[in-house]
Amino acid sequence: MGKSERFARIDALPFVSVDASGRAGRTGKVREIFGRRDLLKLLVRRDLQARYRDSFLGFLWTVIRPLIQFVMYFVVLGQFLRAAEGIPNFAIYLFAGLTIYMFFNDMVAGATGSILVNGGLVKKIYLPREIFPLASIGGAGFMFLVQLGVLVVAALIFQALPAPSDMLWFFPSLAVVLIYGTAIGLFLAAVNVYLRDVQYLTEILLMLAMWASPILYSWRMVSDVIKRFNLPSWYLEVYLANPITIAVMGFHRAFWGAGTPADYPAGLGLRLAVAGAVGCLLLGLAHGVFSRLQGNFAQEL
Repeated sequence: MGKSERFARIDALPFVSVDASGRAGRTGKVREIFGRRDLLKLLVRRDLQARYRDSFLGFLWTVIRPLIQFVMYFVVLGQFLRAAEGIPNFAIYLFAGLTIYMFFNDMVAGATGSILVNGGLVKKIYLPREIFPLASIGGAGFMFLVQLGVLVVAALIFQALPAPSDMLWFFPSLAVVLIYGTAIGLFLAAVNVYLRDVQYLTEILLMLAMWASPILYSWRMVSDVIKRFNLPSWYLEVYLANPITIAVMGFHRAFWGAGTPADYPAGLGLRLAVAGAVGCLLLGLAHGVFSRLQGNFAQEL
């Protein structure tokens, strides 16, 4: 191929929008990832297959693991420690909270180590680096859908589902968890390349985050404790500022028909909307940090 032909081919290539730092703009990055959607699907499939490789039960562990965790909490906390008192149909209440929280947990935990796990690909070929944490989030999404199916079947068996209109709370609750899980996952995936202790710290924080949400107890217990000890009312507002807390309560409204208006704070829908808006801003900031740090991923690995 002659020099003039090469120049003509280069001249025919479309322009790519870049920001002030010379990186591809965010819309261009979205198009780039969408153009590699087949590779993203392949990475999600590989991640799922690697989880249960050489396992006799295979993907059944996707159901077995949360069920064992559910039984443990239901028996020990619900029955022995009497956490189920005052919470009708505690089994569905507990499983609904665990289902949405485990999705968040799997998203963040998987995305945090995704760049390190795929270090060989990062060092050898160019790919949009965001594709690796997104693949981990996709794998977590598959596991969530399986567990969600079990939750729906259990709610039908126990006749615990609320009115169809209340089940619409599923969508804003899932959106909030998805936004925050993606934002935190992108941020931690980038930072973890430079500071490997992040993945271990993340495991501890995720464990604490579960207890900071009304999964194993009711929201009214928190409100009653604050009133009993005459604590300032803003303590409760701080508790409700946690987006995972209100997302869990939204999920309860979608699948736990035994709940009453007293089981939820006032303005839950508005709180979810505000959390979603703030989460979108944090997602943009997290991607900005990821874009700034990804330039040295190969060298750090």
